[in-house]
Amino acid sequence: MAFTSTRKRMRIVSLAPSVTSILVALGARKLLVGVSKWCAEVANVGRLPRLGDCWSLDVHAIMKLRPEVVIGSVPFKTETVEKLLALPVAFVATNPRSLADIESDIRLLGRIAGRSAAAEKLIQRMRREFAAISAQARRRKSHPKIYCEAWPNPRITSPPWVRELAEIAGARMVLDPGSRVTDEDVAQAMPDVIVIAWTATGDRPSIRRTLENPAWKDVPAVRNRRVIVLRDELLNTPGPPLVQGARALFRAIHSQRREQP
Repeated sequence: MAFTSTRKRMRIVSLAPSVTSILVALGARKLLVGVSKWCAEVANVGRLPRLGDCWSLDVHAIMKLRPEVVIGSVPFKTETVEKLLALPVAFVATNPRSLADIESDIRLLGRIAGRSAAAEKLIQRMRREFAAISAQARRRKSHPKIYCEAWPNPRITSPPWVRELAEIAGARMVLDPGSRVTDEDVAQAMPDVIVIAWTATGDRPSIRRTLENPAWKDVPAVRNRRVIVLRDELLNTPGPPLVQGARALFRAIHSQRREQP
């Protein structure tokens, strides 16, 4: 995908933390003229204007920034995207489901930002980091079962790429990623470790609800108090933060520390 501009520098609005984290990692922070209200959690965006996201936004606020491209992500609200598509501005939406997809998004954003070489370097750096974590995991004798949760009500498992992160970290992820599940599904899966990374909640969730869930009293993770809260962007932001997420999963999986509510 190519964008032409009469300006010396591309003007980009990012409506997704993953997009912002990638662009900043590529050294393209100065190209950003506006970001979503969630982006400051994953990257240093300074005093850039905070906008909405692909669920709710003010298109007039976007147009005041004179962007040449607006970049969002799936999932989104159809009505919001229809407003974006009606603007005289290029709109791109990413929709990764795997680490390979995330690499493709890094390359795409590298082309948009004129940072293709930096994109390849970032991909190689992330691969090396993942490989190092995987090598550590292979030296461990145990490969526990892990349940990762992105939302509690309705109960939704972590996004698809988290299965790959869990495998890198030396665990077997139970239940299909990115799907709705019930208390009974989790109880039957009998995970050894439960990781809570609820969307847009940072590291604020308490493990008490999990430990006191009567349906899970016989689940090994609950019985042994192996319930961990991770900052949600470490698992839910498909970009550079996933490296730190894989490290955090490795520690959660292989630590013998028992959590307190």
